[in-house]
Amino acid sequence: MEKWFQFKELDLLAIIITATGIYLAVIIFTRIAGKRSFSKMSSFDFAMTVAVGSMIATTVLSKSVSLWNGIIGLCAVYILQISVALLRRYKVVKKVVDNSPLLLMDGKKILHENLKKARVSEEDLRSKLREANVIRLKEVRAVIFEATGDISVMHTEDENEELENWLMEDVDR
Repeated sequence: MEKWFQFKELDLLAIIITATGIYLAVIIFTRIAGKRSFSKMSSFDFAMTVAVGSMIATTVLSKSVSLWNGIIGLCAVYILQISVALLRRYKVVKKVVDNSPLLLMDGKKILHENLKKARVSEEDLRSKLREANVIRLKEVRAVIFEATGDISVMHTEDENEELENWLMEDVDR
């Protein structure tokens, strides 16, 4: 416990230099990889974010990991992120890496089994409907639990307005 309150000037300087170096490396790699690195996340994006955070912390605070080792590790994770982003064009890879959107409401019909699969309560669903300014269930065309975890509410006041099939192509029913 005594070590918690001790510090050496050289250690402090090493932490500041390492933190600055790893911070700059994250900015550079994120600019190269694009905004998707930290946008709304799929499973792989989340894993990447956790890995980057862990590498930053380890590089900054651990004497056993050099700044260059941390930068090389970050570079490897960003290369993986870019590679998977490119490989997502293939259905097999996309299916492994990404979650599929899931239909929670088909018109005004609530799909209770899909609510269970998505771990979304009826209270959450009602909240999202209110947030989307739905005032009658008959306005709802579809409610979708997106791959990112967001819930999209597609609705209209015009009872004759139909939902285009293209918007529902990749949605699990």
